[in-house]
Parts: sequence; structure tokens; C-alpha cells
Amino acid sequence: MDYKLLIIEDDLSIFQVIKERFQQWAIEVIGIDDFKNVIDIFDEEQPHLVIIDIQLPAYDGFHWCREIRRHHTVPIIFLSSRDHPMDMVMAMQMGADDFIQKPFNMDVLVAKVQAILRRSYAYKDEGKSLMTVWNGLTIDYARSMIYDEDNQQELTKNEQYILRILLEQVNHIVSREELMNRLWDDERFVNDNTLSVNVNRLRTKMECFGLSDCIQTKKGLGYMAVTKE
Repeated sequence: MDYKLLIIEDDLSIFQVIKERFQQWAIEVIGIDDFKNVIDIFDEEQPHLVIIDIQLPAYDGFHWCREIRRHHTVPIIFLSSRDHPMDMVMAMQMGADDFIQKPFNMDVLVAKVQAILRRSYAYKDEGKSLMTVWNGLTIDYARSMIYDEDNQQELTKNEQYILRILLEQVNHIVSREELMNRLWDDERFVNDNTLSVNVNRLRTKMECFGLSDCIQTKKGLGYMAVTKE
């Protein structure tokens, strides 16, 4: 499959370094010329993954992440020199799949992008017809959506994958280590806080179905998806 990345970054030197590296992997890289019309460019290009800085001309990266998430579940990685923990928390709560601080190691960025692309698209055909019904809720893996008769919520790729792993072992504890290994393939690239944020965000989306208590934290052990009586 031919992949396309959209890089929302106003530092041309960083953009060029990223572009040249990913072109070595035959991945098309698109940049932004007009930072007031990012969504128009996104809609025109339909990228498979977005890498976005926080500090940008006109509007910041949080704004554009929020706008993209209104209608799309495409994976998003933040790449920023800002190092306050709340920046990472905000990014994850808005639907980002990862957060990498500048200066960054290009090999780590490549590994993360490859893992997310593989997770999101490499086995897409395999999962097209897969749906799971759990506690009266339908999980549609092909559309990254959960719904019942009254409500529906879109899931990010990470949220969907976490839920899928938990439901594979429903009513049994899944350790944090297993979740991190399966999500990111190699836990050297994992920030432990990222998993917690994703699970909490998934619980928040479950609230509108009355199921927030169905993903339980087992202190010191991991998480468990439970079936209601």
C-alpha cells in the first residue's frame, strides 16, 4: 500500500529532513504552504497520517487537531519543542495517537510512524467485516466506531486497538505491559502516560452509553473489560 503523510510544520529545515527520510521508504510527504487553510489541504490530500507541530502561524496545532478530529479518525502524531506535561495530555485528549518532543531521534519517529501505519492499514482488509457486540454496544472495527440505538462515538486507532485487545480477553485482566507491547510493538518507544490517557479517553467515550465502569483498572495489574450481568 502506498502511504501519504501530511506534515503540518512551519520549520522548513525540519520538514525537509522528515520528507527526505520518509521518501526513502517510498512514502509521499505533503507540506503546508497556507497555514490558514490546513483543513482544505487535508481534505484534498486525504493523508494516511498527520504529523503536526503545536506552535504554528495563524492557529496552533491543537486547533487543527480538533478540526481534523471533527470528521476524521486518521492517525495524528504531535511533534513539538514544548515539554510541559499538559501539552502532551491535551494532545492525547484531543485524539492524538502519539506525542514526540523536539529535538527528536529520526529513527524513533520512523519506528512510531511505521507501527501506527501498520496497525491502522496493513491489516485493514482482514478486519473489514469484523464487528463485536458487547454489553449491547456494537464495535465496528472497519469504521472505528462504537454505537447503540441512541448514540455513537468515533474511536481513534489507539482507542479501537486497546478496546479490541481488552475484548479479546473479556472478564480477564490484561497487563499494561501486554497492551503497550501490542500497541507499539516495542515498549522502548512507549511513554507510560500515553496508555493511561488513551484508556481514560476511551472510558469517557463510553460514558454516553452508561458503560464507563465496564473498563476497570486493576491496580498494579492492568485493565479489564467486564460484561454486565
